[in-house]
Amino acid sequence: MKPGDFAEMTRRYSAADMAEFADLAGGALPDHVPEPLIGALFSYLLGVKLPGFGTNYLKQSLDFRGAAPLDVPLTARVEITRLRPDKHLVDLATTCRLPDGTLICEGRALVLAKDVGA
Repeated sequence: MKPGDFAEMTRRYSAADMAEFADLAGGALPDHVPEPLIGALFSYLLGVKLPGFGTNYLKQSLDFRGAAPLDVPLTARVEITRLRPDKHLVDLATTCRLPDGTLICEGRALVLAKDVGA
């Protein structure tokens, strides 16, 4: 791992996905992608892609810039901005964008990870 390394994924949420979400959450049917589902994209990337298995979230901040529409691909990205090998810490920038580049969400994550390096 080094600063500048990144991982991305693209996910499209449908009206059917929102119906399932509403059933699980016990709320009204959303007409856009709820913020927790966007946050879950970052959790997936951090736990599966970068840094990967064994990663523990310590801190997260997210700034939502607008509603994410249904049936539109959302691209979530995590990028290493700083490594602190002495403490096994990784700082990352997080973003979620629409296909045209519109920023839906940006933030930061601090994670405890194995194999941070020296």
